[in-house]
Amino acid sequence: FAKIYTPIVVLLAILITVLPYFLVENYIFSQWLYRALVFLVISCPCALVISIPLGYFGGIGAASKNGILFKGSNFLDIIANIQNVVMDKTGTMTEGVFKVQEVILKAEFNKEEILQMVNTLESQSTHPVATAIHNYVGKVDNNIKLENVEEISGHGLKATVNNKELLVGNFKLMDKFNITYDIDPTTIVYTLIAIAYDKKFVGYLTIADSIKEDAQLTIDKLKVLNVSTTMLSGDKSTVVNFVANKLGIANAFGDLLPEDKVNKVKEIKAKNETVAFVGDGVNDAPVVALSDVGIAMGGLGSDATIETADVVIQDDMPSKIPMAINIGKQTKKIVWQNITMAFVVKAIVLILGAGGLATMWEAVFADVGVALLAILNAVRIQRMKF
Repeated sequence: FAKIYTPIVVLLAILITVLPYFLVENYIFSQWLYRALVFLVISCPCALVISIPLGYFGGIGAASKNGILFKGSNFLDIIANIQNVVMDKTGTMTEGVFKVQEVILKAEFNKEEILQMVNTLESQSTHPVATAIHNYVGKVDNNIKLENVEEISGHGLKATVNNKELLVGNFKLMDKFNITYDIDPTTIVYTLIAIAYDKKFVGYLTIADSIKEDAQLTIDKLKVLNVSTTMLSGDKSTVVNFVANKLGIANAFGDLLPEDKVNKVKEIKAKNETVAFVGDGVNDAPVVALSDVGIAMGGLGSDATIETADVVIQDDMPSKIPMAINIGKQTKKIVWQNITMAFVVKAIVLILGAGGLATMWEAVFADVGVALLAILNAVRIQRMKF
């Protein structure tokens, strides 16, 4: 801005001093030099230089006061124009605090022994499901020795116990290792954790999660803002659809791997629409990075997702998503108010100054006065209720 603006106004000031010599009778050099100096004072871009960044600082400050951390002022601009909010389910719209509801194991297996092995394996994971199993089973049995522990992204965990293969995860994990089972997982509206041991299907655990208190308010506010909503989750489709229908989320997809989430977001972006993705798990990091604005839940969120995200909601409340959009919109509005005020006042006083109708006092007001007004306007965002 300065590279273009400064040479132009300096050149105009020189012309105001010199040109009248050829065009005006009774030319007085000191009079036209004074007008040129008034013109230069008026044209000083302090109001713009101060008020525009200050508007964004005000927006970032207002957001942080409400528990929303923006990692840059450019994200305030982008989030103000968001057309789609895509969200994860577990830990984002639901509490992420699972509880084991039922344990259904085949009679030929020792229930206590299987649960102890599952608990020991799940202790290798930080997933909320693992915490639920640990809370249900209790203390980890240190006598159980695990070998070749492997986390299979989007599926579950695999390990060797007593030289036999132990699998704990969703039913896609069972399919991946060709484990045959005699139930239809799509008929159960709960999160299911399947267990296989020594190439045999052992049974499953049903785990339930509760919807966050402000989740419904979040979706209602996003609808008022004309923002489309989509839920993407690695959880089974029946659970995802149940939560989506209850909240009124327009589109919902379950049984997704991390790369499937990425592909779904790419599909939305292919329509030239802006996308904000909200997630918390380590599996969400790739899609958070891909979206126009990546939003992470700061309490339950993994370090990788928080690091990748552009916006962090510190208290994990989804209702802060529409609040962040509103703060972005108000910040943008105030910045444009300051730009308009600065340019209009300066343009009027510049014309008056060049014509000799404005003195140095008007010039000072057009510079310092407008800058102060713009600062006060920018500070106003701190007092707004969102």
